[in-house]
Parts: sequence; C-alpha cells; structure tokens
Amino acid sequence: MPASPRRILSVIPPMTQLNTPYPSTAYLTGFLRSRGFDAVQEDIALQLVLELFSPAGLQAIHDKVQAVPAKKRSPSLHCFAENFERYLATVTPAIAFLQGRDPSIGHRICGRNFLPEGPRFASLDVYIDDEGGDPLAWAFGSLGVQDRARHLATLFLNDLADVLREAVDARFEFVRYAESLARSQPTFEPLARALAAAPSLVDQTLEKLTLQAVDRAPKEAPLGGSNPQIVLLSVPFPGSVYAAFRIAQSIKARDPGIVTVLGGGWVNTELRELKEPRVFDYFDYVTLDDGEQPIIALLEHLDGKRPRLNLVRTYCRVDDQVRYFNSSEPDVPFAEVGTPTWDGLPLDRYLSLLDMLNPMHRLWSDGRWNKLTVAHGCYWKKCSFCDVSLDYIGRYDGAPAELLVDRIEQIIAETGQTGFHFVDEAAPPKALKSLADELQRRNRSISWWGNIRFEKSFTPELCNQLADSGCIAVSGGLEVASDRLLKLMKKGVSVDQVARVTKAFSEAGILVHAYLMYGFPTQTVQDTVDALEYVRQLFAEGCIQSGFFHRFACTVHSPVGLNPAEYGIKLQPLPPITFASNDVEFIDPTGVDHNSLGKALNKALYNYMHGIGLDEDVRAWFNERVPKPRVGRHFIAKALSSR
Repeated sequence: MPASPRRILSVIPPMTQLNTPYPSTAYLTGFLRSRGFDAVQEDIALQLVLELFSPAGLQAIHDKVQAVPAKKRSPSLHCFAENFERYLATVTPAIAFLQGRDPSIGHRICGRNFLPEGPRFASLDVYIDDEGGDPLAWAFGSLGVQDRARHLATLFLNDLADVLREAVDARFEFVRYAESLARSQPTFEPLARALAAAPSLVDQTLEKLTLQAVDRAPKEAPLGGSNPQIVLLSVPFPGSVYAAFRIAQSIKARDPGIVTVLGGGWVNTELRELKEPRVFDYFDYVTLDDGEQPIIALLEHLDGKRPRLNLVRTYCRVDDQVRYFNSSEPDVPFAEVGTPTWDGLPLDRYLSLLDMLNPMHRLWSDGRWNKLTVAHGCYWKKCSFCDVSLDYIGRYDGAPAELLVDRIEQIIAETGQTGFHFVDEAAPPKALKSLADELQRRNRSISWWGNIRFEKSFTPELCNQLADSGCIAVSGGLEVASDRLLKLMKKGVSVDQVARVTKAFSEAGILVHAYLMYGFPTQTVQDTVDALEYVRQLFAEGCIQSGFFHRFACTVHSPVGLNPAEYGIKLQPLPPITFASNDVEFIDPTGVDHNSLGKALNKALYNYMHGIGLDEDVRAWFNERVPKPRVGRHFIAKALSSR
C-alpha cells in the first residue's frame, strides 16, 4: 500500500511515568514507519513536569502561593514561601541530577544542606536509630552517594508537587492527574465541566506545550513537510484522560482541520459503550483495542480509499449521533507490528526517581528501560478477576525468539541502552526459555525484567538460565494468598507452589515482586489474616522481596462481572451509561470491612519490604481484633524443604 502523504503525530499525554517513555507511541510510530508513513512522537507528560519544575515554573507557582493568606497556608506552602530563593537556586541542578546529567551534585545533596527540606523529608525520621545516627545508613551504608542523593532529590520533587497541588491545581499527581474525572464515569458531565472551566496554570502550560509540539513536528519529522494532519493520543490510564482532552481541545482551537484520534488501554476498557456525542467535539475518531489495523483503515478512509462503513473498531459522530464501525478485519499479527522506536523522545531528559528504598520496588520509577513485549495477550487467560473477554488479554499471539532478539538488537542500536522491561500480561515460560537460548546463542548481554505467572514450569534450572540471560527481576500475581480463593480465581497455582517457584528465582539472584489482592468475593477476615501470614513467611524465607496489595475491583469484562452468582455476589445496578464503564459495585454477603483491613495489610507490607516486623504476630498490624492465623508458622519453610 503506498504511504499516505499525511503527517502523523503520536502523543503521550500527562500523566504516565517519568523515568521512561510509556511504550504505546513507540510501538505506533515504529509500526507506521515500517509501513512507510511519516510518523513522529512527543512525550508531553515529561515536558509538562520539566516545565512546571523549572525556575520559570516555580516563579509562577510562587505567585499563586503568595495569593494564599499566610494563616491558611499548609506546612508545605509555608516551607516553599520561606525558602523560595533556595528552591529557585536548586531546582535546576536537582532535576539535572535525577536525569543523570550532573552526578557530581549528588555529594552536595547528600550533605543535607543544599536542598530545602519540606514536610516530605519527615519520612526519614522513621529510620533514625536511638542514637540519632544517619537515617539512611541502613539502606546505603557509608557509600551509596548516587542512590542516597536520588532518594533525597525525589523527596524534594515530591515537596514541590505538594505545593503545586495545594496552591495551583488540586488534581495534580505525577501519575494520576485528575483521575477521578475519568474512572468509570457513566456520564461525560464531570469531564465536560472541568474542560469548560477556566484553565489552571497546569492547563495553560499544557496548552503551550501542545501547540509547540504541533509546530515542532515538521522540523523533526524524517520526511520534512508541514504540520501534522493527524494527532494520535494514547491514553493508558484514567490519570491521563483529562490532559488528553485538554490537548485535543488546544489542537482544535488552533486548527480544527487536524484530525484527532483517541485510543489506548483506558479507552479499550472504559469506552466500549460510548454514546456521548460531546466526546467528538475534541476527537474526530475513537478506536478500540490494538491500534495498528484501525489506524491503517482510518488513513485509507481519510485518503478516500475506503468508505467510512469499512472502518475497523472505530467510533465517530454522524448526524450528532455516535456510530460504531467495524468491518471485522483481522489484526496485524504480532510478528508484523515492527520494532518500536524511541526516535524523537528525549531519552536523556527522563527522571530516575527513588521513592521506595526497596531494591525491587524501585524498578518502576528508577532507570530508563526499553519497554518491549514478548507476546500479545495472555497465554493463560482464565483468571476470574481479569478482563479475559477483551482483546488485550484474550487474543494470544507470539513471535519467534529470533525475531524478538532482532528487535532487541535494533533497539539497543538506536538507544544505546541495554535494559529491557517486558510489559506482557504474563510472559510465557517457553517463550522466555527460547528468548534466553537465543540471547545466549548470540552472546548478547542485556538486563531484563518482566511479569510472569508463578507456575511450576519455572524450575530452578530455568530460573538459573534466565538469570544468565540477563533477568534481574520478575513480578507475578499471588493475589489472595489462600488456596481456596486461588482456586475460585482460577489462578492455576497454589501457595506452596508459589513459594517453591519464587524461592527458585530468588536463589538464582532474581528479585521477586508479588501482586497481592484483598476484598475478593467471599473473602473473610480469617482469609485475610491467613493471607498476610503466608506473605510474612514468604518475605521471611527470602522468597519475595517486594509486593503490593490492591483492593479487588469487579469489572464488567471479567468472569466475576459477567457471572457474579458463581462467585456468591450480587452486582449493584449500573446507571445509564453514555461515557465510561468498567468498575461495578457489588454486594458481598460476608459484609467484611475491607477498607479497614486494607490499611493494616499495606502497613504490614511496607514494613516487610524494609525487613521490619517479620517475626511479629500478623495480628499486631490490625487496629481491630482479628482471629489467629490458621496457617502454621512454618508452612512456607516446610513447603520449601519438600522440593
């Protein structure tokens, strides 16, 4: 197919992550270029943070703080106002340090007399020993200057974010900007009101950056030419929806002729019942599921080579009504989507943040990782809490190891960086073994980590081979550590099996993170206490090094949401849906107060990740009276000894 003359700009909207580019635009840009299209990309999420936390940005924030009466200022605002000149002097070197461009300033940061220290630094008090010694010595020892300084600089940046949130825009978060406006909102009204309101300083900055990106595209595009005729906005999370609409609003105000297209993970889960015409005041088209085939079809339509009726998984507005067009064409095979490209993204400008001192947990915010997928979808696709009915889970499609390593080598040649994060739903053991075989055959040295299922195929021998191939960490779902609930979830694993597999990874020198869940249907207080006891033992035995408890959410696309009676619950009636729909409330006959239990679970987990409280009775973490664990205190140790 001859390439369209149209220029295509793919945009990462705020907020996604700051340490590395979110991969959607890299995949789309790589795919479009492989088909001969004129495609470029911008990360406005990163640009927004760098603009706000610059001397000029801090001056604008300071003007807003000055408008707040002194009596009404929080400790964060007081600290900022009183130390403004120091903030102004240190923000540029602190950002440069977090970008890895000025490592020598780390010595001054570690001295604790360089950066102004606001309320966020109070978190260091929990680490001070009885003699008032170095609060970070346990984590970094007498050396560790770069990591120590990165943690302090991250606290500095978090202090500034608190100031911005309190004085400028209460919705601001580094990864969840205005999230409540988009999470399972049945109507468009809350978002419409926010978009019609007077723009905040954040909105004004975002508009400026958007128009700069549109104007900049011709200079950086490989084929030369005019401004982009098409802008693709990939929205992975609820926290990037509001900004995406603001970006589209700015583009349409500048040039209504630019075609704007909305897609991404949030769209794929939340907008499957879209009926709201006002969405199309901002976006000309909304596409579902993998974007390659819908975009190809859309480009053909815009070039007059395909009728609108033959668009693929695409919404648009026709006569003020939302219409959905889908010619049911097969998706582009995973082996043919091409190699993602980071060309056009400022790889030396991303911020390596160190929020959590845990060595495994930090990987999500620290370091610049080339994100890649081993296979499309999930090879298991049975978990009852997961959106198995949707394409991103349900359609499994792999690629040969030779092709994957070809892509890895292309990316290394482009970026000069050998760290990879495999962002699969669950990377298959066979595919990882083939990948390790091929990396070893080519004598290619990389570092990689990714998401897996803790299944018995990961033998000690395979774990050692994966470590030799460059694997440094894995994450996987233990969910509710209860064999009864794991069976109800259709996880296909048991607690003792997870113990043996995670221990095999740990003994191979691979860090292990466990995704944990509470509030699953029919989960009792006893189940929760037992689960925490299992988790305590897994930490104590060195099976896992990191974890995260999240509250179970029933989605309309999961087996639980589709068949609630099988799980002993009753769904609450949904309101009429014209905009977003995903999470659905339900009635659980157990009547357990999971919110209260969740606070104890997260408090315990935070301490376990820092090696604290591993010998204590798990009941000590709960504020309310809870039953004694039914799990033997040496259950995990016995499971490991039976390997």
